[in-house]
Amino acid sequence: MKKMLSFLKKEPMLAVSVAAAVIAMFITPPSARLLSDIDWHTLATLFMMLTVLEGFKSENIFRPLLRLAGGIRSMAMLSLFLVFSVFFSSMFVTNDVSLIIFVPLTIILFRAGDKEKYILPVISMENIAAIRGSLLTPFGSPQNLFVFGRSGVSAFRFVGYMFPIWILSAVLLIAFVLALYCRDIRQRTGVSDIFFTGEWARERRIHRIAYLMVFAVVLWTIVSRTSLWVWVAIAVAAAVFVIDRKILLRTDYVLLLTFLCFFVFSSSIASNTAISGFLSKWVSGNEYVSSILLSQIISNVPASIVLYPFARNIGGLIYGLDTAGLCSLIGSLASVINYRIYVREYPGKGGKFILVFTLISLGFFALVALPGYFLSLRGM
Repeated sequence: MKKMLSFLKKEPMLAVSVAAAVIAMFITPPSARLLSDIDWHTLATLFMMLTVLEGFKSENIFRPLLRLAGGIRSMAMLSLFLVFSVFFSSMFVTNDVSLIIFVPLTIILFRAGDKEKYILPVISMENIAAIRGSLLTPFGSPQNLFVFGRSGVSAFRFVGYMFPIWILSAVLLIAFVLALYCRDIRQRTGVSDIFFTGEWARERRIHRIAYLMVFAVVLWTIVSRTSLWVWVAIAVAAAVFVIDRKILLRTDYVLLLTFLCFFVFSSSIASNTAISGFLSKWVSGNEYVSSILLSQIISNVPASIVLYPFARNIGGLIYGLDTAGLCSLIGSLASVINYRIYVREYPGKGGKFILVFTLISLGFFALVALPGYFLSLRGM
């Protein structure tokens, strides 16, 4: 029991999801319908993405990009490079994985050049880049993956709908980074050597190619919406088992279990006439605002699962979910991951992280909230 409580303290979102699922079962007794209401397609797709990306990390797929970062000598250019590496990579490898790759590198490089005062502002902007870059694609974040899978819209239409707010975010990020170095735009990094760890082993070349091929299959499965997704998921698991069976043990099953519990919660409350009636009145027509507000309580991923059945304007819902992470640390799971990376390197500095992160994120939120709202009125 002590071990379980200790584990749940380390994984607060899982604790919340388990509690929500248990409470929901008292509201609506479990039935056979509950199993059919769970979105197994989304869970299978998420499993494939998380597993393959663990393989990417294991094989250092992003090594050329990281080496390039170590060779940049201007602080402004290095910060722009790191921020936009997160921005663009998050579209394909999800926002949390992008942060896991680039935030530690940022800390290493800035420490090496004695520029630690810039670490918090830059990783806060990387957090924004992860949230806003990933919104463009259906597979950029778990909530995008879920809404895209349920909505039935084409990948082309999804990207086209998200493109205006994505471009606005890119322009604002450039302005934010340049404003950070406005007093000395030519400031040098102070890094004389390339601080990079993790070489590519020649004998692992086949593994890297195999993971890239499997990743392409996963992307095809998402975009094509093939009805063969069960068999694809089994094939992906089998392929990873053959490539490196240890990767299957590193998959983020905590996130999968969190999703499963929130699916149980969402299905249960949707089956309750009184609760579903209230949510239908509150959410319908107010998708943008309601998704931002609820995300501040339970984060945007579970909020997407809870609100989707009652949303009429899917565009407003996804815009709100992808903006919610700018309001507070709890608004996005990616932000929580960023916080955890920082406090491991700087124990006892969690309060400072929250202060700097919140100030920068709220400043960005103030500039995108209204444009996002008006753009969301178009509907997807």
